[in-house]
Parts: sequence; C-alpha cells; structure tokens
Amino acid sequence: MKKTLIIFSLIILTGGLAMALFGNKGIEDTRAPSAGLEKATFAGGCFWCMQPPYDKLKGVISTTVGYTGGQKKNPTYEEVSSGTTGHAEAVEILYDPAQTGYEELLDIFWQSIDPTTMNKQFADNGTQYRTVIFYHNEEQKRLALASKDALEKSGKFSKPIVTEIVQASEFYPAEDYHQKYYVKNPTRYNMYKAGSGRETYTNKIWGAAKGIVETNKKEQEYVKPSNEEIKKKLTPLQYKVTQEEATEKAFDNEYWDNHREGIYVDVVSGEPLFSSADKFDSGTGWPSFMRPIEKGNIVERKDRSLFTQRTEVRSKHSDSHLGHVFDDGPKPTGLRYCMNSASLRFIPKEDLEKEGYGEYKKLFEGK
Repeated sequence: MKKTLIIFSLIILTGGLAMALFGNKGIEDTRAPSAGLEKATFAGGCFWCMQPPYDKLKGVISTTVGYTGGQKKNPTYEEVSSGTTGHAEAVEILYDPAQTGYEELLDIFWQSIDPTTMNKQFADNGTQYRTVIFYHNEEQKRLALASKDALEKSGKFSKPIVTEIVQASEFYPAEDYHQKYYVKNPTRYNMYKAGSGRETYTNKIWGAAKGIVETNKKEQEYVKPSNEEIKKKLTPLQYKVTQEEATEKAFDNEYWDNHREGIYVDVVSGEPLFSSADKFDSGTGWPSFMRPIEKGNIVERKDRSLFTQRTEVRSKHSDSHLGHVFDDGPKPTGLRYCMNSASLRFIPKEDLEKEGYGEYKKLFEGK
C-alpha cells in the first residue's frame, strides 16, 4: 500500500511539474463536445483573423486557435511557421446547432478568406496558410461541398475555388498568447488585419451587399480597446461608470429624458444594446428599457453590493458596466433595464445607415 502511494505521488508531482514548465501547450485536446454541442474547424490563413467573426456569433460557445492537418504531434508555432509540419493554422469552434447552423459558420468562413489562392492568404505565404474546411461528420462534409459548389456557380470569383474539404484530424491548441489575440493586443491586431490586405479584399468582394448571407453589424467585430485607448476616448464620468462601476446622478444625465427615435450602443465598443421603441419613463431619472435589441450583447451578473442582491448588466464584448435590471417593468416583459447614460451612445434613426447600423431601420418603419 505504501509503495502504491509513493508511485501515485510521483505521478502527481511529475504531472504538476510538466504543467508548471510547459502549461497546457502541446497537450492534444481530445475532449468530445458536450451533449447537444458540435465542433467545426476551419483554416483560413492567419488564425488571429479567423477567431473574431465566430466569437461574436450567437450559439458559439467557444473558439480556439491552433494547428491541424499535419503529421507533427504537439507542434509549436515556430515549427508550424517553418512549413515543415504539414499543419495549417486553424480555428476550432464549439457551437450549439440549435442556435446557429453549420451553414452559417460556412458563410462566415467564405466571407473571411480569399478561396482562390493556393497555400497563401493575403500577406502570408506557405502551406500553413492554406484554406481548408475540416469536416467532423458526413453532414458537415455534404454541406461544405454544397456551399463550395454554390460559391463556384455564383460568379463571385473569376478564378477557381481551391479551398480543400478534408476530414478533421488531431487539433493542437496554439500557445496562449495567440488565443483571442484581437482582445489581448487590439492595436497590433487591427494594424495587421488592415496591413495584410484581408480587410480591403473582403470588403471589396462582399461589401455591404448580400453574399451567401447578408453581412451585418452583428457579425462585425466589437473589440474592447486597451485601457489607455479607453481613457483617451471616454470622458472621466464615462470611464468611471463603464470601467469602475460607478453610477451617474439621477435626472442629471444625457438620456434619461431623451425622446428621439434611434438606438443606444455601447459607448466603448459600439455593440447595439437598446432601442427607443423599448424605452419608457420609469420615474427613476435614468434611461430605462423593457428589453435589449440584441440579447446576445447583454451579460447579467449577480451584484451583492449595497447590502442587497441585484442583477448587474454588462455588455458582452467590451465588458462595460451598463446598469442593473429589475423585474418591476411594464408589460409585456415586466423588466426594467435601468441604464447609465454614460455607458451609452445614442444614434438617431436618420443616422443609422451612415453609422453602419442600417439593419435597425426596420424598428422604426411606419413611424
């Protein structure tokens, strides 16, 4: 018994030492998706640029960038970058098919890449930057082949579509500093994306017009800037409210008595939050709404400050403190989203198209 305990202790110690030295890099992710969830894997050149579009999609549970499609086990970024491993930079997506279909994931993939270049994506060259759809089952294969065929027949491109469609193989998560790079280093990421030519190309091909699906503001990137950039962008009050969870004065704020038609977006990221169509006079002195226009952009957390339990409301993508939600609102929702004006930016309905929120014009049609 004593010998068994010694061996077991050595195993734990060895494993702990390995994690301390290497972290979780190099350990293959073999976990199967939870019940009801599915995986999708796409290679579209630099994986920094392939993660943001999926992170913002309703129904996506998580995304991980990494390496797949090659023969080298537990590759490092340097090894993959050498072009000798056979791996491609890719993004693995865990999603709920009840909320978003595989077809929608495919649409975003096609609209994020140049499918006509072999072993190259924009400024990056090499087999590690080839475009591939890695299917996980026969239904994904069928849908991928059908979407590729539809794109070829659409006349969108004058050159052949060279994107591969192959069965998914081992996926190795990339080093931690690559995960959500657009969040950790937004300035460098945006400079790379623009400088690589990807943004110019995809805007030229797809623009604001309808492609396979209509691109809209919800699929664009709502990125939280660095703290330094936020301080430059916001007033002192806006910073205290959104970043330090302060509360502005009642009846002495910008929007509590605003009756114009339009929408309210996060002052930091621009993500759409509320509509004037759902705004009502709560008598509290703060702008109040019955519901958000994009539930996916709202995060609710328990708040036990002020010696009571409340439900705090924050924005999903920039994590701004917005206010609180209460269950004493009017019908039909019975909710009161009590917000700080300092957390919001109002966009009048006549400016929605100009500001890039044209899809929300329908909220005010016939009014």
